[in-house]
Amino acid sequence: MDQQITSAQGGPASGGKPRVGVGAMILNEKGQVLLGHRNDDPIKASSDLHGQGCWTFPGGKLDWGETLLDGAVREVLEETGLKLDASKAKLISVTNEIRPDTHYVTVGFLWQNVSNEPKIIEPDEITEWKWYNLNNLPENMFLPSEKMIKAYLGNKIYY
Repeated sequence: MDQQITSAQGGPASGGKPRVGVGAMILNEKGQVLLGHRNDDPIKASSDLHGQGCWTFPGGKLDWGETLLDGAVREVLEETGLKLDASKAKLISVTNEIRPDTHYVTVGFLWQNVSNEPKIIEPDEITEWKWYNLNNLPENMFLPSEKMIKAYLGNKIYY
């Protein structure tokens, strides 16, 4: 079970309230998954969940008034230049990341058979994009992305 933190211990990064994140698991026509390498510098990596130096899916924080799918599509476009069709997305996970300094609920979506190649749009945050086989992933995975993969492979929404 996830670690419980009382509201009195609410993290400064989120103002003591949970935030919503969205992630996009993108598979190409070969079934390989797209992962980005976050900058090793914690300031440039720009992650409340301390993801510097990790491999991650495209994704980020949901904007005010934005639907979950619109947020995921926007984040993918901003980070990779890929234009995804929201109608082709499949909900694959909901994860709960509770840390001493922040709390995120992350909703994960899957897009399959994507044929376009990503671009490095935010080089300070993501230093490279690479396609990986699901059975040969890098060791240093961003925890929310790792949980999304486990949910997808285990056919289990909440992880």
